[in-house]
Amino acid sequence: MSGTHIPVMLPEVLEALSPRDGGLYLDGTFGGGGYTRAILERAACHVWAIDRDETAIARGADLAARFPGRLHLLHGRFGDMLGLLAGAGVTRLDGVVLDIGVSSFQIDDPARGFSFRAEGPLDMRMGRDGTETAADLVNHLPERDLADVLFQYGEERASRRVARAIVAARADAPIETTGRLASIIRSVLPKDKSGIDPATRSFQALRIKVNDELGEIERALEQAVRLMNPGGRIVVVSFHSLEDRIVKRFMTEAAGRAPAPSRHDPRGLTGGVPARFRLLTPRAVKPSEAEIAANPRARSARLRAIACLEDAA
Repeated sequence: MSGTHIPVMLPEVLEALSPRDGGLYLDGTFGGGGYTRAILERAACHVWAIDRDETAIARGADLAARFPGRLHLLHGRFGDMLGLLAGAGVTRLDGVVLDIGVSSFQIDDPARGFSFRAEGPLDMRMGRDGTETAADLVNHLPERDLADVLFQYGEERASRRVARAIVAARADAPIETTGRLASIIRSVLPKDKSGIDPATRSFQALRIKVNDELGEIERALEQAVRLMNPGGRIVVVSFHSLEDRIVKRFMTEAAGRAPAPSRHDPRGLTGGVPARFRLLTPRAVKPSEAEIAANPRARSARLRAIACLEDAA
């Protein structure tokens, strides 16, 4: 089953990235190729695109054929961008864009196990590079550890109640499908007044844990700043508060605007090192009401960006 891919906040991403002729850019989360296509259409530049999902790389072949010699696809994790690019002979970039989270193609394919709205195997791996699945977590984690995962990564306030229900259910038979897990969660949580499915936060938590998504973001940002040419830009679109907090903190520190850890050490978290970046988004940029109406999945998106100073070494 193929999904529909609508690149979120595309005009805002292009404005922040500002691709130029002759530039070299990285789309670290290729997915359906929406950002990559727009970048290649905007400027006579080259784009390297990374995705950990083999099917996304395969889909990119048609787009690469439309832009011969300008689109280069790499299979792997964006948190490994430094090594992946070095292996291809690329050591500097003029821009990086990251669209954090699961792609529409993955959500809309029941066989991938991301959605609580459709029956499928409880997998949730974005790529086949990992061996641990969501089924492994719900069937083998001790109750306390499972509750911690649901609370830490899904911000599920009723994490202990949900974990207790999962452990009780798996004693009867292993939990192997999205439908069964969602039913277990719904059986112990009341419907949310906002209309959000009670299973939403738990499914998010398991997905983040399976794919080490927060660790990937941190590794990617640390490597992206090392790849930037003077004037280069890093643009990140995130979809929930855990991701956005990591991005906000990192970009604030990279711009030398982190608060000092104490009044006795005014150097701040950067240790007195001169800032190499400036904030392009003092506050997170949110999608327009028109975009949210046209694409409800965009409602929680937040965009942040920084630019490498022109005189940075």
